[in-house]
Amino acid sequence: MIDPTNLLQAGIELGPETLPLLLVVAGLGLSIAEAMAPGAHFAVLGVALLGAGIVGLLLGPVAGPLVLAVLVLVFGGLALAGYRRFDVYGDSGIGQTSDSSSLRGRTGRVTERVTPRSGGVKLDRGGFNPNYSARSMDGEIPVGTEVLVIDPGGGNVLTVTALDDVADDIDAELARGKAAESEDSDDAPTREEESERA
Repeated sequence: MIDPTNLLQAGIELGPETLPLLLVVAGLGLSIAEAMAPGAHFAVLGVALLGAGIVGLLLGPVAGPLVLAVLVLVFGGLALAGYRRFDVYGDSGIGQTSDSSSLRGRTGRVTERVTPRSGGVKLDRGGFNPNYSARSMDGEIPVGTEVLVIDPGGGNVLTVTALDDVADDIDAELARGKAAESEDSDDAPTREEESERA
C-alpha cells in the first residue's frame, strides 16, 4: 500500500508550482473521457482545466492558486459560450418538440414511400429522432419529395401532404391575378380590330 507521506518523503513535492501541470493533466484526462463518451459531459470542464493549465505553465511563478482559479472560470465561461454558440452536438433543444401539436406545419422529406397505409418521413428540426411514420391523405408520395405535416396524429403517425400540392394564400392570390390578367387581355381589342374600326 502506498502511503502519501512516503511520497513526500521520497522527494516528490506537490507545491503550488505543480498546479498548472496538474490542471493540464486533468484537462487532457477529461478531454480523452469526452472522446470516449461523447455528449458534452466533460467537454467544457476539460477545456477549462486544459486552457488554465497551459496559461499557468506559460505564466510560471505568477500563476498561483488564485490566478489559476480565475483562469479556470474564464476558460470555462468561454468554453461554455462556444459550446452553446456552435451547438457542437446539435442538442441545443431548438429542434426538439414540446408536444405533438408542435409538429403541425413542419416540413420534411419522404424516406420511405408514403401511402394512405404506410410510409416514413424525416422532419427538418424534428427533435432527437426526426424520423416518423407517415400516412398520406390520398395517393402516394415518392421518396425524396418534400412534405408538410397537416395532422400530427399524437406524434406517432403523421399525416402529410406533398409540399407541391399545398396552395397557400399567396399562391391563390397570384392565381387570381393571372386569371384576371388573362380575362382582361381576352376582352381587350387586338390591334387589327382597332385598325378596322378606324
